Amino acid sequence: MTAQEILAKLVSFSVLGGESNLKIINWLKDYIESFGVEIYLVPNKTNTKASLHCRIGPAVDGGVILSGHTDVVPVKEQPWNTNPFELVEKPDGNLYARGSCDMKGFLACCLAVLPKMVKTKLKKPIYFAFTYDEEVGCLGAPSLINHIKKTYSEKPKYAIIGEASMLQPIIGQKSIHIIDITVNGSQGHSSRIKQEVSAVHEAARIVMWAEEKMNSLINSGSIDSRFEPPHSSLHTGIINGGIAPNIIANKAFLSLDIRCLPQDDANQMYQDLKNYCKSREKALNPIFSSFRIDVVENHPIVPSLNTNENSDVINLIGKITGNYNWTTVSYASEAGHFANAGFESIICGPGSIAQAHRANEYISKNQLKKGVEMIKNLVKHLKTSI
Repeated sequence: MTAQEILAKLVSFSVLGGESNLKIINWLKDYIESFGVEIYLVPNKTNTKASLHCRIGPAVDGGVILSGHTDVVPVKEQPWNTNPFELVEKPDGNLYARGSCDMKGFLACCLAVLPKMVKTKLKKPIYFAFTYDEEVGCLGAPSLINHIKKTYSEKPKYAIIGEASMLQPIIGQKSIHIIDITVNGSQGHSSRIKQEVSAVHEAARIVMWAEEKMNSLINSGSIDSRFEPPHSSLHTGIINGGIAPNIIANKAFLSLDIRCLPQDDANQMYQDLKNYCKSREKALNPIFSSFRIDVVENHPIVPSLNTNENSDVINLIGKITGNYNWTTVSYASEAGHFANAGFESIICGPGSIAQAHRANEYISKNQLKKGVEMIKNLVKHLKTSI
């Protein structure tokens, strides 16, 4: 099958982040096994989802992991011009479908080159590592990585995460942490604002705390000009509460999106937030003893990526893409998890991130072709030396 034919099949599986991915993972399993490759599935606790990994080539140190995810973001209320779960080729040379760019295009490239991988006498192995629930917090990656480390006696050296980058190497990403906060105040007449505890007012203070925290990091000099913006960011994307202007709100909800530079401590940021909320509880419990602020992780911290500029993986990517000019991004991916597990990690894949998460998402046929060429070049490189 060609990469385009495989991509057409992959996008037909409308697996959203958080949903069961067993249909697509079983199709991937059957396809890969048809070439005589042994597959390992890593299910979640309820056996409703699974990640997949396998090795092609010899059981020796120094191999390369090719990593991608099987889930996509929703299409609801987006103005699609075509069926988002059917690959549509248009005269402009683009292939339209949800996930065509993010990131089933990369999976299709890997699978299209699989027959060549199997037939080639590789000196170093190639691994596939395909996950679930990347789009809702990279939830499947940690267990998959742990399973890889336990399964193989040898140690892979590199991890290439094929997120859409127009095949430009990406060596740095910010961490991401989404935190849901529920403020429980007391209800009463608006004239009694000093005798009650307004959940809306306290939610607003948390928003201002986040703004001031971000500014304090900037003012302290925690800057990395490789990123845009060049500092850690704290952003309130959702806030709501109250039922009427003249009623003190007893309930408010807000959601914080925190993206940290590699040099800033995301865990400490989370602890600082919890400490601030506890201090507000202590200050206002004398007014309303049941005042409470519940701070809950929407998902665990997705770690940052900070691959060294002199890392061997940059040279490897340069050899198989012809592009040695690296960059950084402010979005998160599974690359940080692989890096923390000890693999030299880099983001590099076909398609443009500008097409991700939007209506009429597409990958160009040219980018898909170049993605296949990158994987073929990797096979050729591992056949000779690494």
